[in-house]
Amino acid sequence: MHARVLTIISRACLIAVAGAAAVTLASCGGGDDDNGAFFAEQQRLQGQDIFRNETFGDEAFFTDVLRLNEPIQQVVTPKVALSVGLKVDVDALPQAVRDGIANGSISLDSTASTLALIKLGAVVGVKGVVQNVNGTDQLVRVGLTCAICHSTVDNSFAQGIGHRLDGWPNRDFNSGAVIALSPALTPAQKAVYNSWGPGMYDARFNIVNGGTPGHGDGLNKPSVIPPAYGLQGVNKITFTGDGDDIAYWNRYVAVTQFGGSGTFTEPRLNLNVSNGTQDLVSSKLPALQAYQLSLLPPAPPAGSFDVAAAARGQALFNGKAQCSTCHTGPTFTDANVRLHPVSDSMAEPEPISHAARSATKQYRTTPLRGVWSHAPYFHDGSSPTLDSVVARYNTRRALGLTAGEMADVVQYLKSI
Repeated sequence: MHARVLTIISRACLIAVAGAAAVTLASCGGGDDDNGAFFAEQQRLQGQDIFRNETFGDEAFFTDVLRLNEPIQQVVTPKVALSVGLKVDVDALPQAVRDGIANGSISLDSTASTLALIKLGAVVGVKGVVQNVNGTDQLVRVGLTCAICHSTVDNSFAQGIGHRLDGWPNRDFNSGAVIALSPALTPAQKAVYNSWGPGMYDARFNIVNGGTPGHGDGLNKPSVIPPAYGLQGVNKITFTGDGDDIAYWNRYVAVTQFGGSGTFTEPRLNLNVSNGTQDLVSSKLPALQAYQLSLLPPAPPAGSFDVAAAARGQALFNGKAQCSTCHTGPTFTDANVRLHPVSDSMAEPEPISHAARSATKQYRTTPLRGVWSHAPYFHDGSSPTLDSVVARYNTRRALGLTAGEMADVVQYLKSI
């Protein structure tokens, strides 16, 4: 009887906590700090679910306007999906499915297998409704989530199939090629999207307004998909520092890029975008941001850099190489203090200026934590390696670094 009473009391405490009854929780032995930690963790977990699974109602765009469900079920086999950088979450696969993929009894050349993976919720960033119509599975609705661009997998099961790595930019994902599958686009529009290539995305080319595309600036100059980790303590989180927090960019992408149901207003860009009849975005932004701020930059793999060279490189970073004049403090950026003119960018001048298409018309200093993990570099992806990054700075800034010194700086960057 005593054990049963304790169980009932414990359940009552859990119910009280879930209902946000902090006083009741405290009476069960939790203090204010415990309450704060509990609710912070609940918000983080809610944000994780939003990051991975929330479409903000963008099915209205990807299904009703672009009709992407049609080519997905007609031509996108798992092999095709993997070839354009889509990823599969192995943890969403039952053991029988894992075994079938491994032994070949489940075909990766069948669109039916794609629908089965979508039905399992295993395709990272893709949410679909699969229904049996006249004895055949049909993808009747499809939407996308944050994870489509800002998650990848560790390839632990096979190439493109593994455990999720949230916050990592999916530099394999050819978003333009996927969008270009739409039967609703003109040949000219498809040509633009197909020109982007893996890991690139142009967030200014096409603004979805009122549920339809075609309201962007009409230019075509994609930038690299950035990481969504390591943003703790960094307020200006885009290449050009347009917004003061992650929520700004989350709203921008959800509404203007994915056609989610909500509103985004930016007077500096003369943007006032409204999709749908209800706001499915605003209430989810705090939890989504909390989750993203919990995503730490990945530590460098053991043995991936020369320790002694990295120590020499750190001294150069803070001295002769002048890196720390902008890449300051523990976040390795001065973005919270200032933005920089176009002339400070190593990617400028460029035929279509990324900054010129932004709200600030300037650039933010990129945070460097975990920089080893997300090549290529600069907003245009024009430097494939850290070696080429340092060499470009050395030439453009006339730093006078020797080949050995440049190599040491690179080793330090790999250690951050």
